Order: sequence, then structure tokens, then C-alpha cells
Amino acid sequence: MLAGLEVTNLSKRFGGIVVADAIDLTVPSGRIVGLIGPNGAGKTSFFNLVSGVVPPDAGRIVLDGKNMTDLKMPQRARLGLARTWQNLRLFPSLSVLDNLLIGARDYPGERLATLVFQPGRIRRTGKAERLKALEVLERTGLAGIADTEIANVPFGQQKLIGVARALMNDPRCLLLDEPMAGVEGHAYRAIQKVVRGLAESGVAVCVVEHNVAFIRDLCDEGVFMFAGKVLARGDVESLVADPRLTELYFGT
Repeated sequence: MLAGLEVTNLSKRFGGIVVADAIDLTVPSGRIVGLIGPNGAGKTSFFNLVSGVVPPDAGRIVLDGKNMTDLKMPQRARLGLARTWQNLRLFPSLSVLDNLLIGARDYPGERLATLVFQPGRIRRTGKAERLKALEVLERTGLAGIADTEIANVPFGQQKLIGVARALMNDPRCLLLDEPMAGVEGHAYRAIQKVVRGLAESGVAVCVVEHNVAFIRDLCDEGVFMFAGKVLARGDVESLVADPRLTELYFGT
């Protein structure tokens, strides 16, 4: 099986601040890799570079053998790269179902020519995407609130909705940016179950998370980052037991 995500020599600086320092990182298909490290380590910056929010100064980003380094965000999404966001980026006045429909990979109604000259295609695609969104909601345990406005949904469920919206992109690689921050109870267990299921289906999953217990319980491998560098990788239990890394994470 091809490695899902392969990043080589990924580098980025903003003036004198280095946020990515020659990062080499592979997230194989069907595996879950967790990124850990203190605030400012470069974890979210790594996601921003991989997803195309900002361009790298150097390096190569490959997904399932396809070079994405010079592609824009929508092009990377169409190749199967999806991500969630720390600040959710949901639309509070829209329903849960409508928020998922926005996440569809390649909706033809986004193109003016198709909208004007092929309205039948728009209707057919819209119906198919709606059925797909309902299936994703059922799969993530959110079907009961499909018509509820996001503003009326508890925060933990909003986190799960962010993951569900990413699934609308049929991802080959999913980047999860602090999915468990502020989450507990049913939503916590639901996110665990969904992420495990994705990996079992062959999706490459990379998680940034400060909840070390979540990383330890879920991930096949851990990667410790500090100052834009990968300092260590391996078994999560070994990483969090390393006194050198613990000091860097929590300070003296």
C-alpha cells in the first residue's frame, strides 16, 4: 500500500522565526500518527503547510504518490486531503446538515457555467450529496440533530461535526487539529470511534492534540515536535516517559 502522506524537508520561516525546520514525516495509509509538543512547537504550522494555507519555502508534499507541493488548497482537497480546525469554522446560522453539504469535495454548483447551463446536473448532485451527508451523520451519531442550527449545538458535538464535515471530502488523508480540546463524555468517545474507523478503512490520519491520553490510546505512532523540528518519533508511551522531552513539553 502506498504511504498516504509523505513530507520531505518541509521548511518555512517568517522573518527570523522558523516554524518548520526541514521536517521529514510520513503518515502511512491506515495508520494514525499523533503530533505532540508544547505550544509554539510548529504543529499547526505543519498542518497549514501541508493543507496549503501557506506555501513552504522548501520541501515536498506528496499524497498517495501525487506531488501537492505547488497546488492550492482546493486542488489538494480534490486529491483527498481534508483537515479540521482549532476554531471549528462552522456556520452558526446554518443547520448541521447544511454545514456538512458545504464540505463536499467537488460540488458542480461552484462553477458559474455549470450553474447556468447544466441545472439538471446540479439537482442530481445535490440530491446525491444530501444522501451522503445523511449517511455521514448516521455514521457519526449526529443524525438526530441534522436540522439543528449550529448555534444551538453543544461545543463537544460541534467538534464532532467538524470531523463529520471533513468526511464529506472522502479523505485519503485527514489532519485533525486539536479535536479533543474542550470535549468529554459521549462526543469524546464518538470522535475516538470515528477516527479508528477511518484508519481501519485505509485513511492516513495525523492528529495534533495536547490530550496525551487521547494520543496514547488512539495513535499507532507519536512524533514529538519542538521549535519547528521533529525531535523524536516512536511509541507514544516511550515519548511521554522520556525525561528530556517531558522537560521540553512542561518546562522546568
